[in-house]
Amino acid sequence: MNTEDKIRAQLAENPVILYMKGTPDAPSCGFSAKAASVLKNTGIDFAYVNVLASPFIMEKLPEVSDFPTFPQLFIKGEIIGGSDIVEEMFNNGELMPILESAKQ
Repeated sequence: MNTEDKIRAQLAENPVILYMKGTPDAPSCGFSAKAASVLKNTGIDFAYVNVLASPFIMEKLPEVSDFPTFPQLFIKGEIIGGSDIVEEMFNNGELMPILESAKQ
């Protein structure tokens, strides 16, 4: 399985997945920390991939998502955005309905 196929499989298998630097409990950058914190605060389960430990995914994901930076949040296989977008959507009430629909 090539890297793009692996990414597409991860997106298909995980309704909510965050590609981040580090882990939710030990983020390696402030932006990843913010995105993971917002997601934790929702109470919705989410998968994550530490792109620092997966350099091929870190290299290929921006081509797949057409989104240049990390973290990257995907819900139901669709790119939502990075930490600022995730935080803004949480604050204005747009994030929870999308996350809740992903659980079904």
